[in-house]
Amino acid sequence: MGRSAIHTLLSCVGLLAALPAMAAAAPVTVYAAGDIGYCEFRAPLVSPAAATAALVERELARDPAAAVLTMGDNVYQRGTGNEFATCYEPTWGRFKSRTWPSPGNREYATAQGAPYFAYFGKPAYYSFELGSWHLVSLDSNLQGEAHQRQLAWLKADLAAHPARCTLAYWHHPLYSSGGHGNVEHMREAWQILYDAGAEIVLAGHDHDYERFAKQDAHGRRDDARGIREFVVGTGGAYMTPFLWLRQHSERRDNNRTGVLRLRLDADRYAWEFLEASYDGLAERSMSPPDRGSAACH
Repeated sequence: MGRSAIHTLLSCVGLLAALPAMAAAAPVTVYAAGDIGYCEFRAPLVSPAAATAALVERELARDPAAAVLTMGDNVYQRGTGNEFATCYEPTWGRFKSRTWPSPGNREYATAQGAPYFAYFGKPAYYSFELGSWHLVSLDSNLQGEAHQRQLAWLKADLAAHPARCTLAYWHHPLYSSGGHGNVEHMREAWQILYDAGAEIVLAGHDHDYERFAKQDAHGRRDDARGIREFVVGTGGAYMTPFLWLRQHSERRDNNRTGVLRLRLDADRYAWEFLEASYDGLAERSMSPPDRGSAACH
């Protein structure tokens, strides 16, 4: 083999070796919260939802690739078209084009969620890719055959997208120390996600912030293969108390509105709860702030 042929071969080998690095998607950041627009006693632009919206909007301006996830009860009290127009739109609606929502029980109080679906233009459940991660938005309000169809879809979706790192989110938490407690309805979905090796579940419903250790679908701690759940019902609605401490709860706070920031890398993730400035108070992190990181399975 001539010198030029060898040089060409080595160049090709070098290029092939570089392909995995070239193909790796850049890290992405998401900002997540549920239980957001509550304007019953305050005008939208002076509501807690306006404070969390200002925080998210500022962060999004710094990162054109960042996205927003909502974990239901996007607007109160009944998810009407007027509530979306007058309470959600002036606050979190400012970054609607970068938002991937999920519905809560408040949305279903009006016409089976019709205003929610019309406003966001998303189906009840769907999936998408962000960077190297596969994300799944589920509807924890579905019952009976509709819920079984969702579970069948989830199995097929995860089989078709065998990502290294997977995140799912919905409204009702399987595990919670808040007033609503554990919501058993989503246990089958958790099992499907666990079997597929998912990393994170986000939920709302209880108006607080709570982080759990990695668990399986039966509440057993599993540091090797378990799913870490964050309850982030801190988007702007009134805060509610913790009534009982659940096993494997690692961090709790119900004094601050804010959002969860997740940095999603190719094989790991990092989290931090960001508190929103409200009623003239300087923005301050939880003391000490809840932050951490972990590797994907």
